[in-house]
Amino acid sequence: MPFRRKTKSNLLAARLADIAFAVPQVVAHRMARMAATGASLSKRDREEFHGMIVEKAVAFGESLNTMTMQAFRVNQALAVSFVRTCWSPFFTRGSASRTATATMHGAALSILSQGVAPIHRKVVANAKRLSRTKLR
Repeated sequence: MPFRRKTKSNLLAARLADIAFAVPQVVAHRMARMAATGASLSKRDREEFHGMIVEKAVAFGESLNTMTMQAFRVNQALAVSFVRTCWSPFFTRGSASRTATATMHGAALSILSQGVAPIHRKVVANAKRLSRTKLR
């Protein structure tokens, strides 16, 4: 098997694939649990159903925060790159646009990867936890 580098795009694709496989498992388990519970909820069921709502808000808030901070870092790096290019235009010889394009591509991937990480972490943890529990 050939060695594959762990690039930003490969990492993002792997996280999104994990989410795509884990979400249906979590939804199926929780829907079955709701059907089995009926009208009378136990304390464990109330905590699980309340957690379903709270965990989404927390994960998406954390995702938004990490994406914002990563975008801030990327904007700082791009500003430094722009200033460096303006101060030395004769030394770049036309490669500035290729460098800027590669930098923007890498920046977008890093922002998306940082944003998907908290959601990935929570979804995969839920799938593992719920796969170990019984419905009743």
